[in-house]
Amino acid sequence: MLAKRIIPCLDVKNGETVKGINFENLRYAGNPVALAKKYSEEGADELVFLDITATNEERKTTIEMVEKVAKQVFIPFTVGGGIKTLDDMKKLLLAGADKVAINSAAVKNPDLISSASMYFGSQCIVVAVDAKRENNDFYVHTNAGKINSGKRLYDWLIEIEKRGAGEILLTSMDADGTQNGFDIEMTKLAALNLNIPVIASGGAGPNKKHFTDIFKLGFADAALAASIFHFDTLNIPTLKNSLKKEGIEVRL
Repeated sequence: MLAKRIIPCLDVKNGETVKGINFENLRYAGNPVALAKKYSEEGADELVFLDITATNEERKTTIEMVEKVAKQVFIPFTVGGGIKTLDDMKKLLLAGADKVAINSAAVKNPDLISSASMYFGSQCIVVAVDAKRENNDFYVHTNAGKINSGKRLYDWLIEIEKRGAGEILLTSMDADGTQNGFDIEMTKLAALNLNIPVIASGGAGPNKKHFTDIFKLGFADAALAASIFHFDTLNIPTLKNSLKKEGIEVRL
């Protein structure tokens, strides 16, 4: 059985790590380079870096910051934000990213997933999906959650896999930043209908049961969190030891 992964996320705006609730009311959460180094040393399995305002500001992810973070981590490193072309991806991979995450650009141009997967290999391509409950279903949003794309989550997930993506980073906009627990229903929908790994995101609190539940009930392959790690309400070694005691395979 593959080990479940614990992944800290750095949401970066203007060179600083920030965190909000339901994609709003952002507050300062630390220096991204220092946090990246800390998480790498604490035993995080991977690190995700998202330049969260790049798309709405119509600019590319800051290469210099990616290079600085890459020098501090010795774990797989995924970068997203403002990525629209294969050239954007190439520059980030050359700057030290191991994987690139595409979101809004993939919704607007699904061929980008196919092209990227063929050019760089599926293992490099993560498709990030921000979804929200509406009318008893889940719908995909773009532009940092500001625009409802009109796509049903299930339909989009199936298309992402068919187009060759290597992994899904699935964020529940309803749960984001609430610390009330992951969206088990949404994650389970993805995990049970796909053959590629699903990273659950949105809602992790300092309650270790949130992680046990998303792995055992939501069937996630990995769990991503931000606030609880940034503000030291739960650290990675403590969390992993707890999961191990619950019979969940993790790398210690």
